[in-house]
Amino acid sequence: MNYLIEIMGWVGAVLIVGAYFFNINGKLKSTSTIYILSNLLGGIFFTINTYIHQAFPSMIVNIIWVIIAIAALFKKDRPAPIN
Repeated sequence: MNYLIEIMGWVGAVLIVGAYFFNINGKLKSTSTIYILSNLLGGIFFTINTYIHQAFPSMIVNIIWVIIAIAALFKKDRPAPIN
C-alpha cells in the first residue's frame, strides 16, 4: 500500500509539473482539457499522498488546487460572454 501512495505522489508531481512545463513552453494552453485534467488528477493524487503522510497544510493546498481545476472544467464548457 505504501508503494501505491508513493507512486501516486510521484505521478501527481509529474502531471502538474509536466503540464506547467508544456504550458510555459507554448505546447499546451492553460485552457486545454489536457492541462486542466492533468492538474485535477495531479491534485487528487497529491491530496491522497499528503493525507496519508499527515502533511495537512499541503493537503489543503491540493484540495484547493482540485477545486480550481474542477471550476475550470465547468467554466470551459460555458460559452464566452458577448461584449
